[in-house]
Amino acid sequence: MAEAKVPGQTPLDPAAPIKGRATFGGHLWICRVDHWFKNVFVLPGIIAAIGVDPGHVSPNLWFNIVVGLASVCLVASSNYVVNEVLDAASDRYHPVKHKRPVPSGRVNIPLAFVQWIALMIVGVGLGSLINTAFMLTVLSLWVMGCVYNIRPVRSKDLPYLDVLSESVNNPIRMLAGWFIVGTDSVAPASLLASYWMVGCYFMAMKRYAEFRDIGDPARAAAYRKSFGYYTEERLLVSIMFYGSAAMLFLGAFAFRYRLELILAFPLVSLVMAIYLMLAFRKDSAVQRPEGLYKEPILMGSVVLCAVVVCIGLLVDIPVLTKIFAPTAPTIEQRR
Repeated sequence: MAEAKVPGQTPLDPAAPIKGRATFGGHLWICRVDHWFKNVFVLPGIIAAIGVDPGHVSPNLWFNIVVGLASVCLVASSNYVVNEVLDAASDRYHPVKHKRPVPSGRVNIPLAFVQWIALMIVGVGLGSLINTAFMLTVLSLWVMGCVYNIRPVRSKDLPYLDVLSESVNNPIRMLAGWFIVGTDSVAPASLLASYWMVGCYFMAMKRYAEFRDIGDPARAAAYRKSFGYYTEERLLVSIMFYGSAAMLFLGAFAFRYRLELILAFPLVSLVMAIYLMLAFRKDSAVQRPEGLYKEPILMGSVVLCAVVVCIGLLVDIPVLTKIFAPTAPTIEQRR
């Protein structure tokens, strides 16, 4: 493959030594504190657990929420640190990411690995203050970060598995929220599967936006190995699959546990449609989810959807049971 060119950095040789001086700011940056907002995905697990199992809510709920979110954020930062270090060589092929602290030499690599382990230990330690189930959940979040980033598996280099393995952090975060509440039950498989597929939908959209923006398959493959297989068509087909599967599993959960959630379906679909629209833009915010708050249409629809979902999980609406009552024999009736 011909050597890739990135503006402002020539030549780009992944084996070449990285010149620069390590800084505190560089080490802080690779923790990606600005990405902690993604841990908002813990909150639906809390709301779902309260809505489905209101009789088993911990009296220390607010303590659990504060400590639990801190735990998840620190473990997520541990994963971000190892991601930044191990991706440095390929990031030097990216038009923007080559300016990050590690490829630009502002991080001490041995110290970064110490930082990676220390963040995990503190995060999991905080998790142990809540309950064992929560601690094991945040530990599994860290393990999946290892699977995603570290060889010999390094699933981020494998087409489709890159999306599936990174997005599995969504149901893990939901489980974390579920166990924060203190319930002895486990989140329904249909809810976890829906949450996973929603994450896959958004992650595949990110891949699609990146692939389109790079505009050169050879350069894209140098930046991300899975792009050596992907095409725009293949990514769009996968996006359709993930979106359809997400709604299917959400429907299964709603009709089994909270029929009121059906009111949120149109809004969930709207959010997914707006996200797709944004992916077609040049230099789309979809590539950098931390900047999505700047998209007012998306944020407005997300807030409205979140409000309706909360209502559906926490407020009983008996009339919906009558509207959606079976009009044909059910499986139980046929047996």
